[in-house]
Amino acid sequence: MGDTRGGCCPSMDLFRSEPMQLVQLIIPIESAHRTISYLGDLGLLQFKDLNAEKSPFQRTYAAQIKRCGEMARKLNFFKEQMLKAGLPSKSSISQVDINIDDLEVKLGELEAELIEINANSEKLQRSYNELVEYKLVLQKAGDFFGAAQSSAIEQQREFESRRVGGDSIEVPLLLEQESSVDQSKPVNLGFLSGLVPRGKSMAFERILFRATRGNVFLKQAVVEDPVPDPISGEKVEKNVFVVFYSGERAKNKILKICEAFGANRYPFTEDLGKQAQMIAEVSGKLAELKTTIDVGLLHRANLLQTIGEHFEIWNLLARKEKSIYHILNMLSLDVTKQCLVAEGWGPVFATKQIQEALQRAASDSNSQVGAIFQVLLTTEAPPTYFRTNKFSTAFQEIVDAYGVARYQEANPGVYTIVTFPFLFAVMFGDWGHGICLLLATLYFILREKKLSSQKLGDITEMAFGGRYVILMMSLFSIYTGLIYNEFFSVPFELFGRSAYECRSPDCSDSTNVGLIKAGSTYPFGLDPVWHGTRSELPFLNSLKMKMSILLGVAQMNLGIIISYFNATFFKNSINIWFQFLPQMIFLNSLFGYLSLLIIVKWCTGSNADLYHVMIYMFLGPTEDLAENQLFPGQKNVQIVLLLLALVAVPWMLLPKPFLLKKQHEQRFQGQSYAPLPSGDDSLELDSHHDSHGHEEFEFSEVFVHQLIHTIEFVLGAVSNTASYLRLWALSLAHSELSSVFYDKVLVLSAGFNNIVILIVGIIVFIFATVGVLLLMETLSAFLHALRLHWVEFQNKFYEGDGYKFLPFSFALLDEDDE
Repeated sequence: MGDTRGGCCPSMDLFRSEPMQLVQLIIPIESAHRTISYLGDLGLLQFKDLNAEKSPFQRTYAAQIKRCGEMARKLNFFKEQMLKAGLPSKSSISQVDINIDDLEVKLGELEAELIEINANSEKLQRSYNELVEYKLVLQKAGDFFGAAQSSAIEQQREFESRRVGGDSIEVPLLLEQESSVDQSKPVNLGFLSGLVPRGKSMAFERILFRATRGNVFLKQAVVEDPVPDPISGEKVEKNVFVVFYSGERAKNKILKICEAFGANRYPFTEDLGKQAQMIAEVSGKLAELKTTIDVGLLHRANLLQTIGEHFEIWNLLARKEKSIYHILNMLSLDVTKQCLVAEGWGPVFATKQIQEALQRAASDSNSQVGAIFQVLLTTEAPPTYFRTNKFSTAFQEIVDAYGVARYQEANPGVYTIVTFPFLFAVMFGDWGHGICLLLATLYFILREKKLSSQKLGDITEMAFGGRYVILMMSLFSIYTGLIYNEFFSVPFELFGRSAYECRSPDCSDSTNVGLIKAGSTYPFGLDPVWHGTRSELPFLNSLKMKMSILLGVAQMNLGIIISYFNATFFKNSINIWFQFLPQMIFLNSLFGYLSLLIIVKWCTGSNADLYHVMIYMFLGPTEDLAENQLFPGQKNVQIVLLLLALVAVPWMLLPKPFLLKKQHEQRFQGQSYAPLPSGDDSLELDSHHDSHGHEEFEFSEVFVHQLIHTIEFVLGAVSNTASYLRLWALSLAHSELSSVFYDKVLVLSAGFNNIVILIVGIIVFIFATVGVLLLMETLSAFLHALRLHWVEFQNKFYEGDGYKFLPFSFALLDEDDE
């Protein structure tokens, strides 16, 4: 929610949210802008919208909001232009104090100048691209006509020589017909030249042929390098074409086809002398345009450089101004039209700071009248505000993702800091993998200043935001890995020698036959001799399953105990006597007793079957336990616990609805209006009453709600305890996967005595470890730990129906704020 602020704030308390108060500010209009600005710098007041019934256009400062929006549009335009030019926006070293009105004029002038430069540059670039294409047409089409003229001269010479030869038998018969043609009527052929995109050239030729029924002659030449298109500016591969036609109708059809295919046409002359002259003229114009374009681009770059030096300051000022007027639009005018009235939520500890900000604003504005600060009494639920730091923020976000805490109810985030990474580590117990996670998160932590100012990818940004959660997860994983004695599934004698030795040479690998206890118990964690034995899996299964039940029952008891502190804090004796007590009795009569049996069995080394004990506690409570008895009088204890569990169910279900009904009748009997309560007398009543508490008490709804709550708790006590067995299952899966990768990849590849196979095996082992165990398994264990906290732990006490304290603060302004 925000960082602690040096010495101005009292000590941070995460267990209960900060005490809040609804305050009213009466601010003279002449100092209103500066007052809101100072409160935005302070960032400890959440304003209420007192003009909710008005549309944005009907509010007092709609015109100013529009002005700020226009400035934001201009700044976005500058940002886009700088990105296109590859110029970063950099913060100016000297903080320039500029008025918002001067900034508006300055931005308008800069925008007009930049738009004019862009328009001129675009026009010049288009002319330049057209001249480049025109030059290509002159060169390529000139080659067409030069080759055609040479061919025509040769044909004329051949024709003359044949005529001189007389009526030889070699003379073609058609020659007589050609000579009989009237030479005084030459055929008038027109032609068009230009460029067509190469990808459309085949279709262009086909359509021309069909549209004119073959009465055209098309000649194309490939342009080797892509040329910039005059319209789009993009480089396109094109062909130069010359199409010959006869008649105006054919010409009109060709013009339409050229337009449809985006073919650019350019004029051309048949005179070879004029062609050379035109090429020289075009080359000269190109050189002039290139110089002009370069000068324009240099001027544009200098202008953008100047904008970039001040962009961050201007952008921040515009966003601040817009946010100030947005808040001013939430304030209401008083009757005299001389003052603005504001209401908002603020922490109690911030009272003095807010008053000081009001006094400073009045003084700096030369206002004759200071702002008035007063606390309002209300029955409206205040927002929830926890002051967190960079370490606790991520843990608080885990809780808030489920639901924001109700005002001043116990915050699970305090316990989540320890329990969440611990439960993750129970499922991820390997101190080798824990060290890998630790190294990854240390990279984020050591470079957090640099990384926090950079734009990261979605996944990287998520990992960076939770770097302290991952740090705790890795430290706890190293701890549980030392308990499990696993380093990438390999055991080590870190804390001393194993307690077992081989009795004889019969002691071989993968068996514990012949092992005898020769020393003291292994001091910390699992004895390494268990790894690789036949009884490793049954032993670890039993150990981790029982440990999961113990951890689950302990955490669920913690949740119920926190509900007692909630009820005590809100002075709700009904919840203490008819919710906390029966829940504690029911849970511990069954699963607390099971946890006790597990501990007794571990301490005594008994062979009692706990499955049999728990099943027959329900099916045959009076039957003799025989070899399953763990302590004297166990049968009588089980009968008493079973009776207590049965009594706890109606104790939880029946009295509370009737007591709530009686409490409601006593509170509102004979009253048309109720005095403001001194505190929350009942959490349950709040959910059935509006802010004034005058609604009719619906007994049926309360009873059904309590019935559902009772059934949920009774069934949940069983299902939630079973749900904690996921700790055993995922821990076992992680251990076995790690063992498979080590034995079947690394050890197997080392057994071939081949360096290439060994290197391949190491690479496969690294990728499998990182991809499966360090990424997929980490995500899986994280999600399972998240579920255990949200469902199994928090549903015992956490309402989670509050709303966050969102103060007006310039520090929280975002780039995308509108």
